[in-house]
This record gives sequence, structure tokens and C-alpha cells, in this order.
Amino acid sequence: MALDPKEAALALHRFGFGPRPGGIAAIAADPRGALLAELERPDAGLIGSAGLPSSAAANRAVFEYNAERAANDKRERLRREAASQVAMLGAEGEAAMEAKPDMPAQAAAPPEAVPLPRQLFRNEARARFDAAITAEIGLVERLVWFWSNHFCVNADATVMAGAYEREAIRPHVLGRFKDMLLAAEGHPAMLLYLNNAQSIGPDSIAGVNRDRGLNENLAREILELHTLGVRTVYSQSDVTSFAQVLTGWTILPTQTNPDHGGEFVFFRRAHEPGPQTVIGNAYPDTGVEQGRAVLADLARHPATAKRVATKLARHFVADDPPAPLVDRLAQRFLDTDGDLKELAVTLLAAPEAWSSEQAKIKRPGEWIVAMLRSTGISGDIVRIIGGPALLGEPLWRPPAPKGFADDNAAWLDGLGQRLDIANTFAQRVGPGLDPEAVAETALGPLASAETRRAMASAETKPQALTLLLMAPEFQRR
Repeated sequence: MALDPKEAALALHRFGFGPRPGGIAAIAADPRGALLAELERPDAGLIGSAGLPSSAAANRAVFEYNAERAANDKRERLRREAASQVAMLGAEGEAAMEAKPDMPAQAAAPPEAVPLPRQLFRNEARARFDAAITAEIGLVERLVWFWSNHFCVNADATVMAGAYEREAIRPHVLGRFKDMLLAAEGHPAMLLYLNNAQSIGPDSIAGVNRDRGLNENLAREILELHTLGVRTVYSQSDVTSFAQVLTGWTILPTQTNPDHGGEFVFFRRAHEPGPQTVIGNAYPDTGVEQGRAVLADLARHPATAKRVATKLARHFVADDPPAPLVDRLAQRFLDTDGDLKELAVTLLAAPEAWSSEQAKIKRPGEWIVAMLRSTGISGDIVRIIGGPALLGEPLWRPPAPKGFADDNAAWLDGLGQRLDIANTFAQRVGPGLDPEAVAETALGPLASAETRRAMASAETKPQALTLLLMAPEFQRR
């Protein structure tokens, strides 16, 4: 088979995170075959979790950490108050304090290097970015990022965001949509983020006794964002009925359950009793299975197939994806009962997905990873996290439940700020690199004559590297 380095370079940018040294040559004999082979890799999408706690364990650890900090702060406040009293009373106060052995002076705690919640976040981020930086191609990691944004949670609402991605998204990224949907909606991080942990059926035992009621956030976002799409086949009454179905889906309280706090639990006394009708389908009151039955039906709905197909094509191909491609993806979704690997295979087989035009701007996180891959730099995790955040894509902190935007218009305004980041990065690592060699690694035959001339005219290596990182063919995929 003839080598096709241009198609290989395009494949690595469009479907992965850009080339690593030797990456273009490694797949030039069969770029499409290499992408398909990545889908067949054992444990594709999974990452090592050594040293990374489960979501519930992280929740408990942070709860205990905050409780200890609060206690230490109170001890320090009492110590200072006691010392102030001594100063005011003089000798009498000293004698009084000596008679109180239960009030020992507390040694000042050493300054804390990195607070536990921030360290947990960094550890999860390091695992996520390492997987993207070291992947041979990165197609499966791109799919993980895509689905994590589709079923997004917010790290400001829960310390479980990183573990949520490992537990709810990665195991199902090449499995069935239904299984990912069930895993995401029942995950403690989602229940906290969209307030379902506090939702109580008005006519349930807990609702009557505590005079508390329904929260529709999770039900609405599942219908609008995660499955059917806005203004499709459901009504407000469907939202309310579905919210009633989901009552009782909550988490064990950490304060009173130090061994299992933060884990999912179905709280029967908070569940709205009786059958419910959602989008014309009747669901008997089977407890937690009532919600699972609704989710399974939503996962198979044609409107869900159309929404998923449109989002996938928009992410990988174009802001306005070709209608025939969307139709083929939607039909494949329905024919395979939402098999996400088959959906990826269909995308890779589509001629529309291999247009030579690089129509999509890389999102900030993708661009940062592409920089690191092309230069062979592993990067400091604090800087890696900080780059996308400065560009409007803070890790696991979407602006709304719909996630980060996936169209070019959302990221155009940040291209000027990318120049600052590219220049800072190039000044730090550029002196030790050969810009022409990095260009061959990063772009190969995709590098335009204009880019090569601009780099050749640069006065310094860092300047040449900056020009490469800001080149249109590097910014786009």
C-alpha cells in the first residue's frame, strides 16, 4: 500500500490530538486502518487509577479534611482568645490559665503545601492529560473528552468530577449509549451537580413528613441535553413526570456514614409513589427500576439518535455537518442499539469526514495537548491546567450543563490569547528544540509554504516555534 503522509497527518489532527515524533510515518501506510485498530485496543479508554480514589472515597476524604481544618481553625481561635485574656488580666490571668490544664497552647500548624481538594483535582487532571499526551493517535481519548463534555459535571459543585469521568464515561466510551447514560445519570457527581440528591417526591413519605418537594433540574437536562434535544418530542408535563420518577435517586450522607458516604443510594421513602407517564409510555412504580426503564427508552429514541449523530459530526467534521452524514450516523445508532464503537467506525468510513479542509478550530485543551505532543514535552500539570482555563475552557468547569460550545465562533475570540501562551511556551522550551524538526513532527506535509517561509525568517528558535504553534494548519483539525 502506498504511503500517504498527508492523510496520516490529517488523521492525527482531526481524530486525535496531533502527531508525536514519528507519528505521521507510523500510520502513513494505512491511516484509516490505524484509527480502526485503536478502537480494538484492549481496555481502550481506561486509564490506570493507582493512587486515584473512587468518587465516593474522594468525597469522604475531602469531608474529613474540611472538618479537621474547621476544628483546627476553632482551636486556634480559642487559643488566641485565651492569649488575649491573659494579656488583659496580667498576672492574674496567667495564674488562671495555669489552673486550666485543658487549655494547652497549640503549636502553629506548618503551612500547607497544596490543599487536599486541589491535589485530588491535579492528580485526576494529570492522569487525563497523560493519557492524551502519550496516546499513539488519541482517537479514543478524543471520544472520552467528547462524551465527558456531553454528560458534563462541574468541579465547583463536586470534588468527584475527575473520578466521575473515570467511572461513568471511560468504561462505556466504546460500549452502548444506554449504559453510559445510566452510569452518568446515576453517578453521585451528576446527582449533586443537577440537584437531584435533594429532590423529594411531594407525596412520598419523606415529602409529606418534611414538607419538601421536587427538583426538576436533572430530568430537564437529561431530556434537553443528554438525550432527545431541546423542543423535540416532550412537554413540560413529561419533565415533571420524569422528575418524579427520579425522586429517591440520591447519595448516602458523608457526615453520618463515614464508610459509604458519597455513594449512590435509592431512598425509597423519598420516591414519588405510583405509576408515571413519560412521552406517552407508562411506567409502573418499580422503585429505582422505574427510572432505569425511562432512561433505557430515551436511549433508544430516534430523537436521541439524531441528536447524538449531529453532535458527533459537528465535533469531528464541521459546524454545519453534512445532512447525509448525520442521517447515516443516526441510522447506525438505531440499528446497533446505540453501539458507540460502531458509531465511531461509521464516522471513520464516511468520505465527508476526510475532507482536506481543516474546518474545525481545536478547542483550547486540544491545542495545548497538540503542543506538548509535537515537542515531546510532558509539561507541568499546573501550567497545563492553567492554559485552557485562560482560554475559556477550565477543566471540568463548564459554564452550564450543556457543556462547552463545539463551534468555531465560541473560540475565535481567544486566538489572540493563544499567541501569548504559545510565546511563553516557546520561550521556555524553544531554545532546546529544532523548530524545523518540530514542524515536520507536528504538520509534515500539512505545513503550508507560508508557514515554512515565516519560520525560516524568524530571528530566534522560540520565535520560529511560536509561528508554528500559531499557524492555521496547527490551530485547526
